[in-house]
Amino acid sequence: MIDLPVIQPETAAPARPRKPDWLRVKLPVGEEYAAVRRLVDEHKLHTICESGNCPNMGECWGAGTATFMILGNICTRSCSFCAVATGRPTEYDLDEPRRVAEAISLMKVKHAVLTSVNRDELKDRGASVWRETVVLTKQLSPTTTIETLIPDVKANWDALDVMISGGQEVISHNVETVGSLYRLVRPQARYDRSLEQIRRTKAAGHRTKSGIMLGLGEKPDELYQAMDDLVANGLDILTLGQYLQPTKRHLEVAEFITPDQFAHYKEEGLRRGLKYVESGPLVRSSYHAERHVNVPI
Repeated sequence: MIDLPVIQPETAAPARPRKPDWLRVKLPVGEEYAAVRRLVDEHKLHTICESGNCPNMGECWGAGTATFMILGNICTRSCSFCAVATGRPTEYDLDEPRRVAEAISLMKVKHAVLTSVNRDELKDRGASVWRETVVLTKQLSPTTTIETLIPDVKANWDALDVMISGGQEVISHNVETVGSLYRLVRPQARYDRSLEQIRRTKAAGHRTKSGIMLGLGEKPDELYQAMDDLVANGLDILTLGQYLQPTKRHLEVAEFITPDQFAHYKEEGLRRGLKYVESGPLVRSSYHAERHVNVPI
């Protein structure tokens, strides 16, 4: 009798959580959206709304809000949730503020959101370009309100002072996740440093905003602690949205948060002292951003 080898069944890889129905997006429609769409196509304008495939593009454009990225498209950080290219940036265009301001004017944007990659290699972290972009936009489009979603200045507080001095109505800096996940999600950032950046921005008399992605493995108590930390450091506005894995090389989704849970987190945030909370699976940093300029300082 021949002893046959015992073949062990292969261990199946754990199935990834399936994207739920509530994350399906409706196609953008409406006259306001169509008008902005024509201008963007005709003049070959660039917005993060398009390049980031934002699920809210139609709604935001319909409300007259658009998001622009300055200071190039190569980031000096390598966050594990973000699909922006990492490396040594070469682009540093001092004429960029004029071109962005003209694009905003041409598109007749009612509320502009400006963001950028991290530029750690620049002595001023790109602060002079940030300020000039806001100043020129205000000159060309005096009725346009502006939110600047600024990066971590890595404790260069002089650069922060310049970056927030252009006259924008809202200054946002995303903490992105809870403190315990920083080493995994934002290895080159520090939770306490981001909190200090928000605290200094508020101390300078500005309307402050931040955002957190959910579904990365955070626990509810950790999120509540982050809310308390943000309130203690002067935050006015918080956005909460579902993390979605941009490519297979990035962090996998640990959990899909239900709309009911997002609604609960909104109530918790308001109860804990935040003045305004946007909370939902499809919420992104600039979602309903035009409403945030009315939040009292």
